[in-house]
Amino acid sequence: MPRQVITFHYTLKDKPGKILDSSGDKEPISFLTGSGQIIAGLEAVLINLKKDDMKEVFIPYQEAYGPYDQQLIYQVSKDKFPIQEITIGDIFQIQKDDIHQMVTVIDILDSDVMLDANHPLAGKDLYFSIKIVEIRAATPEEIAHGHAHGEGGHHHH
Repeated sequence: MPRQVITFHYTLKDKPGKILDSSGDKEPISFLTGSGQIIAGLEAVLINLKKDDMKEVFIPYQEAYGPYDQQLIYQVSKDKFPIQEITIGDIFQIQKDDIHQMVTVIDILDSDVMLDANHPLAGKDLYFSIKIVEIRAATPEEIAHGHAHGEGGHHHH
C-alpha cells in the first residue's frame, strides 16, 4: 500500500468514559502511515477509512502502550534531582544508557523518590472517537523525512 498522510480529529476516553485527550478545539492530527507516529492499533483502523468517515474505535492495551510493567518503578535518592521541591505527579526526563525517558513521581519517601517509567496509558484499554478530515498520498519529501508536512503536520522553516 502506498504511504499516505491521514489527518483526523479524535477524542480519547478510558473504559469508564472519562475524556483523556481530544483534538476537538485544536488542529486535527496528521501522520505519515508506516512511520510509527501513532499507536499501531489505531493506525491499523485508520488506514481502512475514507475522508469524512466517523468511527468509534476500541484499542486494547496490547495494541496501544502495552502492559503496565512493575519493573519500571524504582526508587531514586532525592539528591539526584535538579530541584528540591518535588511533588507527586511531577514529570522528569531522565537519561539512561543514551535513552531519554519520561518518569512520573508516584511517591515521596524520607530521602528517596519513587518513580514510574511506564507510559501514563500503559495497561489501559483506549476508546477513540475518530473523524477523518483528509487522506492523501504522501510526498517523496514526507517519506524521506519520516513525517507529515503542512496542515496539522510538521513544518520546516
